[in-house]
Amino acid sequence: MPDIDVDPNHPITVEANPRRVTVTFNGFTIADSRMARTLREASYPPVQYIPRDDVQMNHLERTQHHTHCPYKGDASYYTIVADGERAENAVWTYEQPKPAAREVGSYLAFYPDKVIIREE
Repeated sequence: MPDIDVDPNHPITVEANPRRVTVTFNGFTIADSRMARTLREASYPPVQYIPRDDVQMNHLERTQHHTHCPYKGDASYYTIVADGERAENAVWTYEQPKPAAREVGSYLAFYPDKVIIREE
């Protein structure tokens, strides 16, 4: 499949989330942000992207796992480590995103089946 930057049949929007977003894993707060951005893509559930400054990077280990999205670009992954527990490849980031995802470039997103994400 060729790379696609913008496709009217696969809309991607990013907007500031006015709510506080927290991410916890194994009882540890991994992220706490009032600067999250919500990415909506086609019919997928919305995803919260959090700036690195609001993430406890000391609980993340970069992995060798990578994926490619023709709309957003290449994603790099992190494993969360907290008090001996691990969530493998639970975090992803687009460090050099395509134009459709530029507003979440270098922000971090978390798989909701591996962590607890709350909006207040």
